[in-house]
Amino acid sequence: MEFGIFNSLYCPQSAVDAGPEPDLVEHTRLMDEVAWTRAADRSGFKYTWATEHHFLEEYSHLSANESFLAYLAGVTDNIHLGSGIINITPPVNHPARVAERVAMIDHLSGGRFEFGTGRGSSTTEQAGFGITDPDLTKAMWAEALPQIVRMWAETDYSYEGEFFSMPSRNVLPKPLTRPHPPLWVAAGNPGTFETAARLGLGVLCFGISDPEALKPLIDIYKSNIGDAEPVGGYVNDNVMVTTQMLCLEDGPRAKDIATRMTTGYHTSNLFRYLDTFPRPDGIPAWPALIPEPTLDQVEQAVAHGLMAIGSPEEVERCVAKYEATGADQLVFGMLSTTMPAEVAIEAVETFGRHLIPAFDKDPEHRTTRQREEQVGGGDA
Repeated sequence: MEFGIFNSLYCPQSAVDAGPEPDLVEHTRLMDEVAWTRAADRSGFKYTWATEHHFLEEYSHLSANESFLAYLAGVTDNIHLGSGIINITPPVNHPARVAERVAMIDHLSGGRFEFGTGRGSSTTEQAGFGITDPDLTKAMWAEALPQIVRMWAETDYSYEGEFFSMPSRNVLPKPLTRPHPPLWVAAGNPGTFETAARLGLGVLCFGISDPEALKPLIDIYKSNIGDAEPVGGYVNDNVMVTTQMLCLEDGPRAKDIATRMTTGYHTSNLFRYLDTFPRPDGIPAWPALIPEPTLDQVEQAVAHGLMAIGSPEEVERCVAKYEATGADQLVFGMLSTTMPAEVAIEAVETFGRHLIPAFDKDPEHRTTRQREEQVGGGDA
């Protein structure tokens, strides 16, 4: 199993209220995300993913993830840089601009880019770009993705489609990674897992963190990926899943901090904005809030291996549960809470010392190895 981290530029009002310089909270937290990612790179994490969201106050201020990832390309060495996701619906991002930006980051990173795609999950965002019918975004995504792949392959590209059209143009630059970086799609239901497998796409599963709920979805994907007809130049047979992590040498300290990270408030914000997600029973409507976990609740979850929080030995039990689901990559979104950056850095360093050597024994990135096995060495 491989490991990564997730960047979202979470800027809760509590951080603004507590900070000595409220006007600099966005900048401070953005630089915290950079420092944390650099620590993950040094500690052996193989991937970092950066979201794209628009207009979602507090929940995510990371609206230009391609700029953020391009910056990271210059201050990291080995970690792969993933878009989690780029919204490729044409009203939000014209497919030609997506193709250009992805190729540029791929060059700047020396071929370390991972192209995660999606169609957005908030009507606040969609309506802000003139999308009044969210159901159309599925068709928009399905039209845009193969056209982006064509833009990278062709020097005389043209297209007449339902949601966008282009006259004959050569879209430049072409990616450094040949034929293109690994292709991924955000997925959270059985139909999307099946679609991803059919198209040969890796899966980015952000919305489900219970290992028991994940396994049947991953089974659907793995049972279908062998029959893929890839939309790109090769099959990306990978499933990425997410959870929270706080691995410290002092397990009781980690669990105490976990009760004060405002995860309930963050999850409340998630359902406040991401209104196309299924809402589980018991999630109150905003502005009512999900209660913060008690120490007893954290300890019970850790004891059952449901939270990657505590000592390295306790976190290992949780990681083993995710590995048993068949997931290929486990990603942690610690700064999607009010966890201090120095604690997040300590946690990735501790995890890197104890857990990565135990679970990830391949020095090569799985996505790179798969591409090279299918299409040859290429670049990167």
